Amino acid sequence: MNTTIRKPKAGSTTSSENPGFISRELSWLDFNARVLDEAGITANPLLERLKFISIFSSNLDEFFMVRIADLRHLIRAGETAPDPAGNSPESQLQQAHRKISGLLKKQYSLLNGEILPQLADYGIRLRNFKELSVAQKKKLGSTFTRQILPVLTPLAIQDGKPFPLLNSGTIEIAVRLEFPKSGKKTIAAVEVPELLDRFIRIPGTVNEFILMEELIAAHIAELFPGGRVQALQIFRITRDMDYALDNDDYEDLLHHLQDKLRQRSRRDPVRVEFSATHSDLNLQKYLAASLELEPEYCYRIPGMLHLKQFSSLIDLINMPELQEAPWKPVLPEIFTRFDSVFSAIANQKDILLVHPYQSFAPIVKLLEEAAADPDVIAIKQTLYRVSGNSPVVKALQRAAENGKQVTVLVELKARFDESNNIAWAELLDHSGAHVVYGIPGLKVHCKTLLIVRKESGTLRRYLHLGTGNYNDKTAELYTDLSLLTCDEELCTDAALLFNLLTGGTEPPDKWHKLSVSPFNLRSDLIRLIEHEISLGRNGRIIAKMNSLSDPQMIRLLHRAAAAGVKTDLIVRGICCLRPLPNEKNLRIISIIDRYLEHSRIFFFGNNGDGKLFCSSADWMTRNLDRRVETMFPVKNRRLQNIIMTLLEYHLHDRDKMRILKSSGNYTKPAERSWDGSRSQQKIYSYISEQITSFYSLDT
Repeated sequence: MNTTIRKPKAGSTTSSENPGFISRELSWLDFNARVLDEAGITANPLLERLKFISIFSSNLDEFFMVRIADLRHLIRAGETAPDPAGNSPESQLQQAHRKISGLLKKQYSLLNGEILPQLADYGIRLRNFKELSVAQKKKLGSTFTRQILPVLTPLAIQDGKPFPLLNSGTIEIAVRLEFPKSGKKTIAAVEVPELLDRFIRIPGTVNEFILMEELIAAHIAELFPGGRVQALQIFRITRDMDYALDNDDYEDLLHHLQDKLRQRSRRDPVRVEFSATHSDLNLQKYLAASLELEPEYCYRIPGMLHLKQFSSLIDLINMPELQEAPWKPVLPEIFTRFDSVFSAIANQKDILLVHPYQSFAPIVKLLEEAAADPDVIAIKQTLYRVSGNSPVVKALQRAAENGKQVTVLVELKARFDESNNIAWAELLDHSGAHVVYGIPGLKVHCKTLLIVRKESGTLRRYLHLGTGNYNDKTAELYTDLSLLTCDEELCTDAALLFNLLTGGTEPPDKWHKLSVSPFNLRSDLIRLIEHEISLGRNGRIIAKMNSLSDPQMIRLLHRAAAAGVKTDLIVRGICCLRPLPNEKNLRIISIIDRYLEHSRIFFFGNNGDGKLFCSSADWMTRNLDRRVETMFPVKNRRLQNIIMTLLEYHLHDRDKMRILKSSGNYTKPAERSWDGSRSQQKIYSYISEQITSFYSLDT
């Protein structure tokens, strides 16, 4: 089996156990446990609870593909150095397996014991083939023969020959067969095709379904004429996707990545799941041995597999009463007052968008206007993750085809989006854009768009800086902030950044307003925190982010707490800072709700003279040292007030807030009722009601 030897992560330490730290992998599992908690909260509508079951499974898949895979690499390489919390890779792996087993037990208890039975009360059911009527079986049999059978391809599993290359994450059916005429016995695997709908509506019903694998299992003998089915096992393999790039030279990166992606079905398994539906213990043992997986990587699941796909079932059910009422994104009135986004920015100087409460459409419209505007000379943009049918990329293509100077840095190394980004990069290249495929040794994660336009005989620059990706789909699901501005100093910094990214120049000795990793972002954050520490009890820190794991930042925050600085951290996901029992002025909260909290906001000081920043970067070692990220100040008083209002709603959210205790555990919100303090609901109401007063023509 192939093994990649890894060096310890940058920013790690070999110090002895530190009570002020939590292991990163274990903290991530705690985050996913909070996601799972939402599936158990009865105040959430039923289909929303099912959605959180789906999200939990999707997250766990990625955890195995990346984090479990990475721990296995470290162990095989003989790495024993502990992380900042004092846990060795072996200890982290053992604790992770225990946590995962408990979480899976809870997930299926909620699904099988509560959610599916309650959905059945509304007529929403998953049925077994055996319990269907004769007429329903006949119609589904016809569907199988016409629409499914032609797609299926059995693969023999034979002793002494290489195990077939089964795809990671797809559902498989292992079948043990005997052929009476020849006496031959064999084992084969049949992949359940993901391009076909997994949930098949049962004829004559509205919301009753049969799983694709259930229908295939009922007719699997048709794939093996003359064979007699002796046993079936539904299973699913998860493979190691934590590959390292052996060559980060950007001239070779495109082809090197393509080679890596082609090898995905050959990468080592890190998990196999066996469903209790159509199960056989002997087949399980045979498959585990063939995959060379130890018992702790084999999970026997009390029900259906691949629960991520419940999201597609939710789309098939038209029962609004079982879902949250939609929150339609608001379009700020400022964009209806002017004939172009350029004019709106020129008038306002700074425009803030709060996604997804406010629409992402102005960003797309800005690019579309730039593509068609004869006065636009150049467009420069970074792309990390974009949607599958991206209007952003299409606008950039049109701009290049219209003769604009278009430069796009496409980060090919964005995990799980590599294939997508390669395809977009090649299309942009064919359209005439100058495409840069990342830079050696760093991921480009900043969200920056710079447009140069001729106005009244001179050049004027327009800039977008964001905390989230240029992705119109995730902009409907993730909370992020966008700043549209023509501020000269910010535009100058952005131009310097693009020169650095595309031309290989050195960073400037001093940036005007931007903080950029891996150059000055860490030092600027340290300086800001140190200043609050110097103020002691008069200091104030509010920091909202996705993840907090950098040891230096954690030690600084402990120092701030010891100095009496009132510190509130809003950390959705990984938080490796464990508050100590005596740190009464330090509070760490996590909010899990209908939208994924993705914005990064940092506030230092008091309301009267505080400094407010937004950023693309979490406080993780990779973001501060191994990625290109930006942090930008928000100095417009009106925009500051908006952002501070958002933070205050989060800090007073008793409905969805979880608080990290010194034990390392999180509190749980009320399961049966809400008291009206739900921050995302309050933010949506605030944004909707303040649509006209955010911006006025006299500012």
